[in-house]
Amino acid sequence: MTYQSPISPGYSWYEATAGERPDYPALDGDRTCDVAIIGGGFTGLSAATYLAQAGVNVVLIEQAKFGDGASGRNGGQMGTGQRAWAEEQEEELGLERAKALFAIAEDAKRNMHDFAAEHGIDIGYCPGQLSVIHKKRYRDDYRRHAAVMAEKFDYPHISYMDREETAQRVGSSFFHGGIRDTGTGHIHPMKLVIGTAKAAAAAGAQIFENSKATGLKQANGKATVTTERGTITADRVLLAVNAYGNGGLEPVSAAHVMPIRSFIGATVPLPADLDAKVIPGGESIDDSRFVVRYFRKYGDGRLLFGGREAYTADNPREISTHIRKQIAEIYPELADIGIDYAWGGSVGITMPRTPFVREVMPGVTAAGGFSGHGVMLSHFTGRLYAEAVTGKTDRLQYYRDLKVPAFPGGRSFRKPMLTLALTWFAMLDRI
Repeated sequence: MTYQSPISPGYSWYEATAGERPDYPALDGDRTCDVAIIGGGFTGLSAATYLAQAGVNVVLIEQAKFGDGASGRNGGQMGTGQRAWAEEQEEELGLERAKALFAIAEDAKRNMHDFAAEHGIDIGYCPGQLSVIHKKRYRDDYRRHAAVMAEKFDYPHISYMDREETAQRVGSSFFHGGIRDTGTGHIHPMKLVIGTAKAAAAAGAQIFENSKATGLKQANGKATVTTERGTITADRVLLAVNAYGNGGLEPVSAAHVMPIRSFIGATVPLPADLDAKVIPGGESIDDSRFVVRYFRKYGDGRLLFGGREAYTADNPREISTHIRKQIAEIYPELADIGIDYAWGGSVGITMPRTPFVREVMPGVTAAGGFSGHGVMLSHFTGRLYAEAVTGKTDRLQYYRDLKVPAFPGGRSFRKPMLTLALTWFAMLDRI
């Protein structure tokens, strides 16, 4: 008999274990400020915190509750570097710019720990990440990557694992090898969202939930953001909605950042014998598929498993069916494991899988498209935006300089074309 979850539809394990989740008011009336922020995920809330700490008058609006988007529902893996490997960026951008982008990512790691410590946020950090190989022909690439990171990018924390070591660390002989990264780890993303919202409010930012932006205009050096119950007039605007709702506000970021669905299931706590076998070191794991699968053992011994192949899934039971099938490929003994929580959300991706940061109209900056690598990068981008606004540094320019083409197909055909492409790549991953 198939296990049936007792949990309400779409409810995530993160929501169930995050602790107190404060409510914030909806915007009611007009506001005037220095910076208006649209979007209450990692980027927006982080930017609001740093701007308010610097004495900037900030108003932030979020269309739902803080954490209801990708920031509160993702895989929780911090990763290392940008979404593309550093040597791939070197080939495209040159060694100097590749090193600068890698340095930003390393600063993002340190900043997340510092931010959590400063504001008393328990982000549930666990060290270690494994990137594992699902096709034999990738082994030389992964072995070379470990060497390049130590020799060229002064990052000695990555080591190559042969098949035997990988099997021991994963608890499965499914993979052909991989790399182990001891310089990063994984977190509880909803706790970070909740803590960052509290920090923003404590710093003096005016933050509002359930306040959807219905319009964005710029004229005479001022930007106007409209909602159903109020208007915000600002000198600058940060558009930090990423995969959620940017199409109706301005067309540029909507053409460059595409939302795709991602799904996660959280199993029941594993039995003692399997708990000892599955990922005994407690690392998070991602695989070498183009349509990546990501998983970790977390919390009270549950396996949190995510993937992006269930394009037609629209309820927890369907998500559970797809996720359980993927789990069983790696851990056959978990083929009938109960899944207590199953949820989905949208991830913002770009064509080259690099962040999209651009001034989309005078005084209006859009930031998003972290392409599944945004747990630390998106939060840090909020700080980079605040630093640029206050004139401290402009490391954000490294992201603005990246060449991010628009998706082909225009507004009508880009989404079905992307779905077709991802389905094609998913098929190649299996062949």
